[in-house]
Amino acid sequence: MATQYGQGYGEWDDPGSGAAEGGRHRLPLVLLAPIEGRSWGEFCYLLLSLPIGITMFTYSVTMFSLGAGLLVTFLGIPVLAAALAGARGFGALERARARGLLGLEVADPEPLRMKRRGAMAWVGAMLRSGTSWRHMLYTVLQFPWAVFSFSVGVTFWVCGWSLLTYPLWFWVFPRYLGQDGIQLYGDETHHVYVDNPFEITVTVLLGLLITLATPWIVRGLTTVDRLLVHGLLGPSRLATRVVELESDRGVVVDTAAADLRRIERDLHDGAQARLVALAMDLGLAKEKLTEDPQAAARMVDEAHGEVKTALQELRDLARGIHPAVLTDRGLDAALSAVASRCTVPVQMDVDLASRPAPAIEGIAYFTVSELLQNVSKHSRATRATVDVWRVEDRLLLQVADDGIGGADTSAGSGLAGLAGRLDAVDGVLVVDSPAEGPTRITAELPWRSA
Repeated sequence: MATQYGQGYGEWDDPGSGAAEGGRHRLPLVLLAPIEGRSWGEFCYLLLSLPIGITMFTYSVTMFSLGAGLLVTFLGIPVLAAALAGARGFGALERARARGLLGLEVADPEPLRMKRRGAMAWVGAMLRSGTSWRHMLYTVLQFPWAVFSFSVGVTFWVCGWSLLTYPLWFWVFPRYLGQDGIQLYGDETHHVYVDNPFEITVTVLLGLLITLATPWIVRGLTTVDRLLVHGLLGPSRLATRVVELESDRGVVVDTAAADLRRIERDLHDGAQARLVALAMDLGLAKEKLTEDPQAAARMVDEAHGEVKTALQELRDLARGIHPAVLTDRGLDAALSAVASRCTVPVQMDVDLASRPAPAIEGIAYFTVSELLQNVSKHSRATRATVDVWRVEDRLLLQVADDGIGGADTSAGSGLAGLAGRLDAVDGVLVVDSPAEGPTRITAELPWRSA
């Protein structure tokens, strides 16, 4: 360290041409981090965490202690309910703060489930709500973490920017404090200051390193906040699962209703209409049997053709409900029959050591059937492949073709309905179909043994 004063520092403060040249190129992420909006948002989150944490902690501890102390009387119960209600209010504030400053989207938790109306019903529902107690736990746990993260974040942020900008404000020391710079050491005989160009350069470089590292330190600190907000202030896994099952149940009901309507329509417009016409033709043939036997014979022959057509339509309808070959011989034989009816040559590969549950087997059959129908109608392909295999507790189906591609699951398409049906049984549909093809669609179903 130098102990003499008075040297200028203009010679090391030349930005040079490299900075201007670098400005025309994209800066590395590590250099952009201290000035990007995300870093400042996370730092503001840490700044606000301490006062908000103090407020939440004070409220929760005070109200909980008051309510617990009053439990010997009836007043303690509504006080505890009010404490939980306040904690839920703080939780809403924290979710909004995390959404605005951290970009963290956390869904609102499930509302209170009240069997009846009234103040006592509300108190009981609040005390029984696990969500309310998780919010209370958050207000307690967030405070010590806010103290730690605030201290670390502010210390690094202030030190980094202070040292980095030291050449801009070090003149304050000689003008107003009577010393030549930041004092590193001092006793009765010696005083060491950061005052010459070399020491100032080292100080700036140290400040630059701290400034570059601070956003990543703050990001690591806010990661814990993200976990706390997501884990304690969002909907529970059980509640989320219940919502998913309710939605899936609605999809299953709608699908079953749509299938019933389709069957009714096919029967009414197809086989039923043909059978009505057949009955009328046979009635006419009966009347002409004595008058014009040859005409009656022709009418009976036409009626015989109508019977064959009606039987074929009934077979197709029965196959659309649940094919007998699937029940008797399994997926391999059933899918081979579907592939034989496809207008495109299909290579089939079914690798299953055992059969899945009938419900999963049926969904797999109709999934491949619908995908092969899409290949026949829309793909303009010259060949297609169907692969079926099992990976641990999942059944995977893959249909690929060399057609024009462009398949998607946008609203209103058949693939969207198929994806909804698979989702109703915890399945997944993945579509890979670029504009010029080829198309590869993979369906994943849970494996359930028969």
